[in-house]
Amino acid sequence: MDELQLIAVGDLQALAFIVAGALVGGLVNGLTGFGTALAGLPLWLQAVEPVLAAQLASGCSVLGHVSTIAAVSGKVDLRRLAPMLVAGLFGIPLGTWVLPLINISHFKLGFGALLVAYCTFMLFAASWARLAAREPGTERRLEAVVGFVGGVLGGLAGLSGALPTVWASLKGWPKDERRVIFQVFNFTLLTVMLVASAAQGLVGLKFIVAILFAAPATWIGARLGYRLYKRLDDLRFHRIVLGLLLISGLGLVWSSL
Repeated sequence: MDELQLIAVGDLQALAFIVAGALVGGLVNGLTGFGTALAGLPLWLQAVEPVLAAQLASGCSVLGHVSTIAAVSGKVDLRRLAPMLVAGLFGIPLGTWVLPLINISHFKLGFGALLVAYCTFMLFAASWARLAAREPGTERRLEAVVGFVGGVLGGLAGLSGALPTVWASLKGWPKDERRVIFQVFNFTLLTVMLVASAAQGLVGLKFIVAILFAAPATWIGARLGYRLYKRLDDLRFHRIVLGLLLISGLGLVWSSL
């Protein structure tokens, strides 16, 4: 029973934080195709230790993607996504290898400051700040680089979706194309990271109990978020995505101080 005390049935406050974080995280995930951890972690960290909160972020993100991915599966062009996805998978091990070699607080401060500066700029310059189109082969190689660095950032600090999101904004992709990229990329990398954690014995009984409580709320939130997504035009979707990235950058800066 000691394993269950952190999420004991009698601990209604902890349970409420877990469910609330799953609901909000699912809502953001369904709305944008990413952001489960951004929305859920502040609530989960009120109830559980950081390791379990990070596992909940990965697990609920995967569940949120599963609940809505069927709606976008017909729009997925695997040949189009392959360079970014494959490169991202190769980047994850490098990120986990580099992690103990760097000062993570300095990394969070620097990367968070870059996100804040970029998002602030793009919120005001979105109408003209665009990267020009290149030859198809060059575009695919650049997207592979973006995916690889995204994988490194994912292994390093769980930030796999940040760089693809920035790239999509700079390229001015329409919201449906962005949504497919965000969702499939994040779903693939987070699933692999979660399976790897389970294979290494890092997923315990506490996580299983927590995810059982969180799963229904995640599913409901993701479905509600996807309904809201369908009502957004490209500009509103762009602003919401930049706003979430801005909050993420501020959170990284704050946590590093």
